[in-house]
Amino acid sequence: MGKEVPVTVRMPGAWLWGVVLVGAGLGVGAAFAVGPVADWMMRLFDGVPAPLKLAAALPLVWSLPVLTLVGALAGAWLAAIWLAENPVVEVGPDSVVVHEGGGGRHVERERIAEVFTDGHDLVLRGSDGREYVRTKVDSGLAGRLRSACERHGYPWCGTVDPHESAYTVWVDGAPALDESTHALLRKRRRAIADDRTGAAEEAREELRAHGISVRDRGKAQQYRRV
Repeated sequence: MGKEVPVTVRMPGAWLWGVVLVGAGLGVGAAFAVGPVADWMMRLFDGVPAPLKLAAALPLVWSLPVLTLVGALAGAWLAAIWLAENPVVEVGPDSVVVHEGGGGRHVERERIAEVFTDGHDLVLRGSDGREYVRTKVDSGLAGRLRSACERHGYPWCGTVDPHESAYTVWVDGAPALDESTHALLRKRRRAIADDRTGAAEEAREELRAHGISVRDRGKAQQYRRV
């Protein structure tokens, strides 16, 4: 019997093309609606924004292909962002490899005790509580990730963190944490606010070294002791 091949989980091409087609469809609708909308705004506000006025002035034979193309391009742009925001996950018989942002993370099978999605995060965690991977992933991929893990016998734990009740919302200066941990959580909060992904991940790694697991819920950081 041949060796089992890895299962690759990525954003399906059909989903991405669907976004492009929806954009094109909205462009078609806009071509037919732009004239009535411009007339309605003229009656109500006695004026029309210049781009809308220009689009309304085009005959339908021109506005239809132009706005369809614009809608398709807008859809392609959104699809590209959606694709870039999601990792490619290779689930193999001996390891899991997560590719994202030009880099990746390789985790040996024997180190993995829990695999699950937590909100919009994919998490690979060891028996010692360490998170080897926590990365953003579209919730629509959870079923595919589950199937890939179950095919190769990984411990899939569902779509809720098994230690959900252990998380606490971080409050700066709270006595439950020492000052060095508070400083790292402040550092991470500033990095996220400034969109410095690398610095935020560096702070997360330092928190892990302190025995602290951290995640985001809205604008709040939540933590638990490992």
